[in-house]
Amino acid sequence: MNKSMLKTIVLGGTALTLTFALLTYPKEALEASVRGLNTWWKVVFPSLLPFFILSELLIGFGVVRFIGSILEPLMRPLFRVPGVGGFALAMGMGSGFPSGAKITARLRQEEQLSKTEAERLVSFTNSSNPIFIFGAVAVGFFSNAAVGIILAFAHYLGNILVGLVMRFYGKKADTTYSASTQRPSLIQAFKEMHEARIKDQRPIGKLLGDAVLSSVQSLLMIGGFIILFSVLNKLLFVMNITTFISSNLSYLFSLLQLSTALSLPFISGLFEITMGSQLTSQTAESTLFQQVIIVSFILGFSGFSVHAQVASILAETDIRFFPFFCARLMHGLFASILAILAWKPFEQNILSQAQWSPHALPTFLQEGTTSWSQIYFEFCTLYGPTFTILLLFTYSLLYMKRHFPLK
Repeated sequence: MNKSMLKTIVLGGTALTLTFALLTYPKEALEASVRGLNTWWKVVFPSLLPFFILSELLIGFGVVRFIGSILEPLMRPLFRVPGVGGFALAMGMGSGFPSGAKITARLRQEEQLSKTEAERLVSFTNSSNPIFIFGAVAVGFFSNAAVGIILAFAHYLGNILVGLVMRFYGKKADTTYSASTQRPSLIQAFKEMHEARIKDQRPIGKLLGDAVLSSVQSLLMIGGFIILFSVLNKLLFVMNITTFISSNLSYLFSLLQLSTALSLPFISGLFEITMGSQLTSQTAESTLFQQVIIVSFILGFSGFSVHAQVASILAETDIRFFPFFCARLMHGLFASILAILAWKPFEQNILSQAQWSPHALPTFLQEGTTSWSQIYFEFCTLYGPTFTILLLFTYSLLYMKRHFPLK
């Protein structure tokens, strides 16, 4: 039996098993599907869509080429990528998964990156956004805003370390153009910006329409993966597969002097970071220090749900997925180590604000408190679905106009 035949049998068997599980546990699957859908249309869609549209417009108007020319002397020596990588890095950190992959793929399609440079860039431009780390995880799950400081420190510095390591990936000769360490020139940057805009040739109306269509299509795909992996995670749990894997993993946790009770949330986090982080924060048999280590790894690894989203985006280009996967493992390890190293300096501040218990009410829901996280979550909860429906309606009109024009 050759490899291809074995792969067919494994994939077919897996699909049949999941189908059988859906028929066996319809209630659990429906609940998980609704949970994934709520996450997508209340938070993910309204928070990511503006970043996606803006990035498309900035590329079309040539602003990214301008930024690339300015940042070339910084990005090339540090990460061995063109200056446009600085735009992908900033947008990826600001908006979260999988913005970095989408922008990198777009830059590759524009031939502003070589294949190897794109594989380097995508490995360290995908990260959780600050609102998720501080709002959802630190405040929402741990009821301790100070936890967000150590998680963000470990997460973002770990991401930069991944970029520094990945600079050694690939052949040195594989670059889009020769490196420049000279002082950036504003005149040259404006010239490149103008040339990029002229080369695009699309009128503003078409450029805006293309940006909306492309962004909504990407977010529909992301929503599908969020729902799919939410259901998959639940099915693996009710079928006791997650429990079986965690029982074997508990031996490793014992060697690392971590609570074995964290092995089950850790497995869940490998599939979906929100559920994994929440379950970790609710594990009463572990210390806060151990929980921070596990959540740092989960955020760095990103979960198979995000991996699937990135793989789908990269499939439209010649960028390989395997370097990204290796980088996620590195990020998880780096973030965990950095969380350990940073614990002592932040410990007093964290413990002084500790209000943690398995059933603690999130700080942003407590009476008499007002914070940016509270405002954000209230806004998404109240207006996120409406915003999503309006944009989907706009997308439908644009799609109909492009593909079924009136005669």
